Amino acid sequence: MKSLAKAKNLKKRVSSYFTKKHENGKTKVLVKKITTIKHIVVETETDALLLENNLIKKYQPRYNVLLKDDKTYPWICIKNEPFSRIFLTRNIIKDGSEYFGPYTSIRTARALLSLIKELYPLRTCAYNLSKKNIAEGKHKLCLEYHIKNCEGACEGLQTQEDYNNDIKEIRNIIKGSFKTSLQKFQDIMLGFANKTEFEEAQKIKEKLELLQNYQSKSTVVNPSINNVDVFSIISDESYAYVNFFKIANGAIIQSHTTEFKKRLDEEDKEILELAIVEIMQKFNSFSKEVYVPFKVDLGEEIKVTIPKVGDKKRIVELSQRNAKYFRMDRFKQIQIIDPDRHVNRIMKQMKNDLRLTTEPRYIECFDNSNIQGTNPVAACVVFKNGKPSKKDYRHFNIKTVIGPDDYASMEEVVHRRYKRLLEEGRDLPQLIIIDGGKGQLGSALKSLDLLGLRGKIAIIGIAKRLEEIYYPGDSIPLYLDKKSETLKIVQQLRNEAHRFGITHHRNKRSKNAIDSELSNITGIGKKTILTLLKKYKSVARIKAANIEDLKQLIGNDKALKIGDYFSNKD
Repeated sequence: MKSLAKAKNLKKRVSSYFTKKHENGKTKVLVKKITTIKHIVVETETDALLLENNLIKKYQPRYNVLLKDDKTYPWICIKNEPFSRIFLTRNIIKDGSEYFGPYTSIRTARALLSLIKELYPLRTCAYNLSKKNIAEGKHKLCLEYHIKNCEGACEGLQTQEDYNNDIKEIRNIIKGSFKTSLQKFQDIMLGFANKTEFEEAQKIKEKLELLQNYQSKSTVVNPSINNVDVFSIISDESYAYVNFFKIANGAIIQSHTTEFKKRLDEEDKEILELAIVEIMQKFNSFSKEVYVPFKVDLGEEIKVTIPKVGDKKRIVELSQRNAKYFRMDRFKQIQIIDPDRHVNRIMKQMKNDLRLTTEPRYIECFDNSNIQGTNPVAACVVFKNGKPSKKDYRHFNIKTVIGPDDYASMEEVVHRRYKRLLEEGRDLPQLIIIDGGKGQLGSALKSLDLLGLRGKIAIIGIAKRLEEIYYPGDSIPLYLDKKSETLKIVQQLRNEAHRFGITHHRNKRSKNAIDSELSNITGIGKKTILTLLKKYKSVARIKAANIEDLKQLIGNDKALKIGDYFSNKD
């Protein structure tokens, strides 16, 4: 089942599924399984959006975008009863009560409720405070009255009108409007001060500060922006993330990001339209204007604004940033709880970013290492499913190249590596990465040509200067986003190959130093040579060392042998 509501021309929309050649495999399966088509006529485009949203919720169609967020968030309830109670709840009962939220952070909701209780003396008991019950004296004052958390409505000590005025101000605070309450407390405080009732004035001042502090924590956007909803979307191949801001009196009073799973190759526009309706219903929003990053169709009842400059543009960008951060957090969670999904996503991303024909599940990266032309070596590191496979790492001593020639060294190493893999009948990588620009890449290609592997294995070069990616036969490099996960993995491969090669190079130099001049001295073993090199760092310094210092370090006999050797040589 697939919902196709809200198209301006429904006939064209439906027929496009049968006249186009679909690249997406899931769309092909959908079309193949279509047996009947039904439609429902409604008055407006807005009604079509609402209908689609309700049908998707009811039938959970297999091929429709799926809302992943199934949490039950808390609401602040103003109960429909005499002398209304105010409390947190996760269950909405349609009894005429007012519900504000939902709040994605329970801490925020509790902080707001705590503020309200500090500012206004509200009843917390569950008594039925009807006029009849109060008149008959069925209820008695409790501890809450005596500690001044309640004004005693149960015994008629507070009027319904007075209590309702407090509820009206509380309703404004919850909606983000503090102006009326601030003015009220300011007037009361000044009244007490004028009557020299400073203790009472101080109590009101503390309440005023509480309210001002809470207000200052709101993200202020622009006082002229009021009762507006802001939406933005970030998506990849399988999921979309929609962020929502509610702005009241120039401040962000709600923020929420929702995850949607794509079932087909839905466009961002289609998902955002569905998400806006879903989120506005969920958060009980009646805003008549929304800010979005691109054009969407929401009918005539809601004004759609696409800001270009100024504060409106900045708030949309802030919403997009929130969606990106949410996506990054989800990736981190998925990496822990569902590593297979994480790997599949990374592989798809790399395939697309690097313009490959297959996912690079098996990657090899090569790097040359030589310092001042000595001891030339090369390294090959292996990544499988985006992770290092250290047991498959290999290092190479350059055999056919004399002197520092990176191009010839790369040609030799690549040829040796894949000649051996072919001879042993082992799997070949889907991607080869060469640490270097066009020159090193060209050298590696020569070896692949000789082995008949060109075109069978994807190969790229990464240059260090600007992290540009080079492709065979293309002089114009590819520049990946510096924050992209694909570039980070390519950099990790390059850095790991460099580290592995340098480590081997150092080990080889140390071995050569030990195997050279000092090993020619009769009676001086490797352990003694290491002790000497650790202290003196070079053969020249050992030769120039004081004989007495040598005796203290390695003993009389060995020190005399070293002294005699260098004396005779001179």
